[in-house]
Amino acid sequence: MLHSLLPPSRRGALIAVTAICLAFATACGYHTAGKADRLSPAIRTIAIPAFDNLTTRYRLTQWMPEALTREFLSRTRYQVEANPGEADAVLRGAIISQQVSPLIFDPASGRASMVQLFVRMQIRLEDRRTGKMIYRTDNMEYRARYEIAVDQRAYFDESDAALERLSREVARSVVSRIVEDF
Repeated sequence: MLHSLLPPSRRGALIAVTAICLAFATACGYHTAGKADRLSPAIRTIAIPAFDNLTTRYRLTQWMPEALTREFLSRTRYQVEANPGEADAVLRGAIISQQVSPLIFDPASGRASMVQLFVRMQIRLEDRRTGKMIYRTDNMEYRARYEIAVDQRAYFDESDAALERLSREVARSVVSRIVEDF
């Protein structure tokens, strides 16, 4: 439609510019996010057992597999299998460390009013039939901030909510790294 409005001398230029733009778009690896897939077509099911825990806190080891399961089911074609022995691939993880550091102190009480949680973990995805390591990261680090009420009467422990948010963030990142070819 647009080309019919242009004089014949400009139509060729429009076609050439369009062809060049299309060539660049396809040559640079452009694709819709979430559609690329680095995993073998033979992998249809992934097991996500409980994470190992090298820390004294236990919540994240429960929430992480749940968040990864939700993310795989909502964003990919893979099914999550409960039994690692029946899955095509197994995603294993370990929480290596969890550390809380104060960021902001209340000037009146001297107590921390905001802290930052640092979590280090390992993640491995292995093809169960071949034993081939599909994805591996040994030192993944994430941070989450949360506030602490200075008034003890209004105190609400925000750390569990921060860990739950962090597990969802980690799950989004891990699934993206595993299935998208970036």
